[in-house]
Amino acid sequence: MHKILIISFFCIPLLLNCSSTNTKSKKELSDNIREPEDIYIMAMQLFESKQYELADEEFRELQQLYPLSNEAIQAEIMSGFISYLTLEYDSSIYKFKKVIQKYPSHKELDYVYYMVAMCNYEQITSHELDGEFNQLAIEAFDQVILRFPDSEYAKDSRQKIILVKSNKAAKHMEIGRFYLKDKKYTAALNRFKVVIEDYSMTKFTPEALHRMVEAYFEMGMMEESIKTASVLGHNYPESKWYKYSYNLIKEIEDNKSIFNKFTKFFD
Repeated sequence: MHKILIISFFCIPLLLNCSSTNTKSKKELSDNIREPEDIYIMAMQLFESKQYELADEEFRELQQLYPLSNEAIQAEIMSGFISYLTLEYDSSIYKFKKVIQKYPSHKELDYVYYMVAMCNYEQITSHELDGEFNQLAIEAFDQVILRFPDSEYAKDSRQKIILVKSNKAAKHMEIGRFYLKDKKYTAALNRFKVVIEDYSMTKFTPEALHRMVEAYFEMGMMEESIKTASVLGHNYPESKWYKYSYNLIKEIEDNKSIFNKFTKFFD
């Protein structure tokens, strides 16, 4: 009986100690639980200090712990932006498209669409002509303009489309000039016509018209050369390319009637 009492005596403090430990553990656990806004603030602080990997870890944890919170949605967008900043474009596009699918009515969806376009835009290399990223970027920027015409990102999307098309037009011009110099006039004309028909909003249109004047002139197609020069003079009267074309046509001195017809276009 005495032995039993001794065992009981030692068990009571042990049980009390266990109870105290459990209470303390619960309190510590409660103290360690962070609210979604706290995690988001911490993640943004890491992001602003350019600790992108640690920031992304915080954003991912936020999504796991509070998937239905507003902060979790913002965390998904920020995670996509971090991938964009670190040049992980495929990952960034995947994350942004996931946001589009999950939250089709999100207030910042214009930004998300715009970032998908930017991921493609920044993968365009200077030597590309018909590379896939040219077209993907144009299509993505078009989506921003179509879906959010009044968005601040729509204006920049329009400018970016012109830049992409200017890149493509520049390559057509480069190839066209090469063909012209190599006396492959038909091939050169085809390149210049592409610039005029598909990239008329770019700065290369006046030069493309003049190069067509040159090509027709060299081929002996004087009427076509004159007509093209008149289009150039009508649309770009102050362009240096108009002056070059005018001077070129003046060389047709052996046929005064043709020259007179040409000058009437510019009266």
